[in-house]
Amino acid sequence: MPGLLESAGLQLRVAKRLAPRRASSLSERLGKLDDRLVFVVGSPRSGTTFLAQAIGSLPGFVDLGELAPLKATAGELSALPPLEGARRLRRLLAISRRVGLVGSVRGVEQTPETAFLVEAVALAYPQACIVHAVRDGRDVACSLLAKGWLAAGRSGRDDAGIAYGAYPRFWVEEERRAEFAHTSDARRAAWAWRRYAEAARRAGPRAIEIRYEGMALDPSGVARSLAARLEVPAEPLVESLGSAHAESVGRFRRDLTDEQLTDVIAEAGELLRELGYLDGAT
Repeated sequence: MPGLLESAGLQLRVAKRLAPRRASSLSERLGKLDDRLVFVVGSPRSGTTFLAQAIGSLPGFVDLGELAPLKATAGELSALPPLEGARRLRRLLAISRRVGLVGSVRGVEQTPETAFLVEAVALAYPQACIVHAVRDGRDVACSLLAKGWLAAGRSGRDDAGIAYGAYPRFWVEEERRAEFAHTSDARRAAWAWRRYAEAARRAGPRAIEIRYEGMALDPSGVARSLAARLEVPAEPLVESLGSAHAESVGRFRRDLTDEQLTDVIAEAGELLRELGYLDGAT
């Protein structure tokens, strides 16, 4: 398998292989699904929900929200060869969109774990747009700490039935699983941000990167750039992104202790520097 979609020709050949040979009578009655989906990927608490809702509010689009079946099976799908993952992804999303009666419009999928499936996404939906929402990992760590999803001793489950707590998820490196379970909550939060962001970046030039800070500080500029990629008029998106708030930009300066910040940088400092959130001397 070559690298991520080296040519448009490969995309089209794969799409033909994935497409069913004969539409079922139900599919014929319900109409053709629009394959120009938008996948908003990125770490939880990076602005993915806000961004997906903004895009989903545009005429001809619909926000699909976070799909619990996809979230629950993302680990399994990520372990498959991309082509097989693409087949299963198409099937899962087709069912979800048929059930929701939203197949004829452009769906906006925002399940964070889709970040680990970007190769399969690109194979399954050559016409799709991948939007990577990026936020300062230190601020993401603050938000994840406040939610407590990865906290030691946390009980309960999310809407996909996945347990909260400090145990290692499918995205934790195999050789570091024991470390993940016993490190600090702050380091686990930074770990999550790093792994989701690294996974989403594998989409390469196929994705458009949208900074959380840009949405908060320059929503008009971000909206126009994104609208060009989506091939839609900019003004409705400018209006939707205009409700972004800047209060949480740099919140780590208020919310993280020195010890927590040290742990975050120890785990994710390299990626923070690569993305321009830390200078080389920090």
